[in-house]
Amino acid sequence: MPDYVIIWEWLAFATRWLHVITAVAWIGSSFYFVALDLGLTKAPNMPKGAYGEEWQVHGGGFYHIQKYLVAPEKMPEHLTWFKWESYATWLSGAALLMVTYWASANLYLIDPAKLELATWQAIAISGGSLAIGWLIYDTLCKSKLGETPTVLMLLLFVALVIMGWGYNQVFTGRAALLHLGAFTATIMTANVFLVIMPNQRIVVADLKAGRSPDPKYGRIAKLRSTHNNYLTLPVVFLMLSNHYPLAFASEYNWLIAALIFLMGVTIRHYFNTMHARKGDLWWTWAVTAALFIMIMWLSSMGLNQDSYEEAEARTLSPVEQRYADAEGFQEVSDIVMGRCAMCHAREPGYEGITHAPKGVFLETPADIARAARDIYVQAGLTDAMPPANVSYMEDAERARVIRWFRQAGGADLAGM
Repeated sequence: MPDYVIIWEWLAFATRWLHVITAVAWIGSSFYFVALDLGLTKAPNMPKGAYGEEWQVHGGGFYHIQKYLVAPEKMPEHLTWFKWESYATWLSGAALLMVTYWASANLYLIDPAKLELATWQAIAISGGSLAIGWLIYDTLCKSKLGETPTVLMLLLFVALVIMGWGYNQVFTGRAALLHLGAFTATIMTANVFLVIMPNQRIVVADLKAGRSPDPKYGRIAKLRSTHNNYLTLPVVFLMLSNHYPLAFASEYNWLIAALIFLMGVTIRHYFNTMHARKGDLWWTWAVTAALFIMIMWLSSMGLNQDSYEEAEARTLSPVEQRYADAEGFQEVSDIVMGRCAMCHAREPGYEGITHAPKGVFLETPADIARAARDIYVQAGLTDAMPPANVSYMEDAERARVIRWFRQAGGADLAGM
């Protein structure tokens, strides 16, 4: 029977797989309908109430699509709703947040150098901020600002920058950017679940009852859909950022995130304009490139990391202390120092490595105790680390890592 860490790792992998699949489905359908909507053209002899049409070819056949700005005169017998892609993406993302960041809060979520938090406090801030963020955003959209979309978008951008800065004051840099992505994705899915779908149901109910639907429901849904369109690309970046320390470990990670949101606007503006047949705004790519250069410059201004001395002096959490007190810890520390620390250092000594991979440091006992589970999986159960075994870690050393971790109770359910 595999130990619980193995089961948990496969659970995390399966959840991530599901999240990627559903996100591809949601983003694909979202981008398709935006392009379709912008590409609609007027044509003679269209049905009453039709706003525009589009002819498309795909898969060996032709498609003739017509859009009704409010609704057709009669409800069709078959109606396809596009909603589950959004719901499944958010639900799988929430599950992945719990599996990765909540279950391993001491490693990935809590940064003692920023704020001393108990695990339950960090989780409460994590989940509570997502709900509060939606309530603030929804209130702004329902106010008079909803009648001035540009001003509303600017306020949304300011709110996202403030949230990015706030997350970075509380959580690790990795968790800060991930949570900003989750914060944004929550707004997007809530738009679908709480605004767009209910409005569409009202229109459908009016049609079935023989009433003329109110056009305002379409306008409201259109506003939220436009926000989702411009937020999609930044969310994808933020979800990928946890693999790149230059993005999340920089002390300016919240500014990097802010520029990414602007890049999302310039890129989508180009494609939206092109789909609407209003020309090719090539200048947007120059702006996008300039923003990306600024991001690279910001990331080089200094990584947000503790010093070697600070790491040595840091008080271990109860979970970390359990690993440090376990039999074999000193032996494993020597192994890690000899086989891993040349790359996983604040100033890496291995040729070609300028920053510790994924921002993980393994120089001090506190570093090793904090990363115990990752060491167990990456260098004990598997030979993923060191890559290609460049430091010649022996099987007997991997066995010692496994023995130490299990001795500490990390492989038991209680140790999770």
